[in-house]
Amino acid sequence: METNCQLFEHTAKRDPHALLADWQHLRPGIGSAASGYSCVASSRQDEPERILEEQLVALQREHSELLRAVSAAAQAQRKLCAPGEARRGKFEIASEIFAVRHLSGDFSLLLDLGVATGLAVGDIAGKGLTAGLWLAHLTGLVRIHLGSGLDPAEAVAVINRELWKMRPESPMVALFLGRLDARHGELIYSNAGQPAPAVLRDDGRVESLDAGGPMLGAVPVASFASGRVVLAPGDTLISYSDGIVECRNSRGEEFGVEGLVKAGRRVGWPSAANILFSVLGAAQDFAGVCPREDDLALMVVRNNGDRTSSGVGSSSEPMQLEREER
Repeated sequence: METNCQLFEHTAKRDPHALLADWQHLRPGIGSAASGYSCVASSRQDEPERILEEQLVALQREHSELLRAVSAAAQAQRKLCAPGEARRGKFEIASEIFAVRHLSGDFSLLLDLGVATGLAVGDIAGKGLTAGLWLAHLTGLVRIHLGSGLDPAEAVAVINRELWKMRPESPMVALFLGRLDARHGELIYSNAGQPAPAVLRDDGRVESLDAGGPMLGAVPVASFASGRVVLAPGDTLISYSDGIVECRNSRGEEFGVEGLVKAGRRVGWPSAANILFSVLGAAQDFAGVCPREDDLALMVVRNNGDRTSSGVGSSSEPMQLEREER
């Protein structure tokens, strides 16, 4: 093997033109190696950007799937609640719920109890997913206990005990329960912490239904009273959660019960549905550009019987429900 000195001497004795030819022959290989190194370096620099793009696409996919799941849950909530419109004898019933954050913690229920009709408007403390998850449980409790034949006051007392047993996980709940006899227009009710429903009499008077007790789930044992009212032809019951009367405008003023009653009286052709949309529209106009801050539930029950007839309602007939996609 040649030593370094011998290799140097051998190279030095070669013709310079031959050395130049050898150099030119090697240049393409050197250039290719350099180019390959540059590509590898560029590829390594692009790798974090590619990974970030893939993660962004995956995140967008998960977000879309979550929105679809929440939308499906919101539709399921509406199916658990009262239909948009229903009729029982001469009584028309319309209801609506609105969620401020995807799922509602406020609800309305309409139950066929044979000769009577069960009514419920509730407000679960909190907003969003947590309150929304409790809605199915609360509506189930109402169906079981009001549907079992209990007086509304007895039913809210049992529901209160059930909620207390699940503390501290369970929320507090405001609940109005009623049992309507459409044959005689008699409503037996108990109001557990809800804003007092308003009865708009045909003669212009307004009555508040405040018999009941505290919010549910606050204390283990509570006393609840029942109230009784007769809805004559032309009378309207408006039951609601606080989300509608506490709706605020840009001056910080609340829509209030006064605004609700005025909107209920403002309808040219009174029907349960027309009154409901009049109240909702008036509240929205009052708020203007101010966003809603709370969920809301609204139910309107109107006796559209003949004011000249002696009977308040009609004979017992099946409750006709008109469920709409709201």
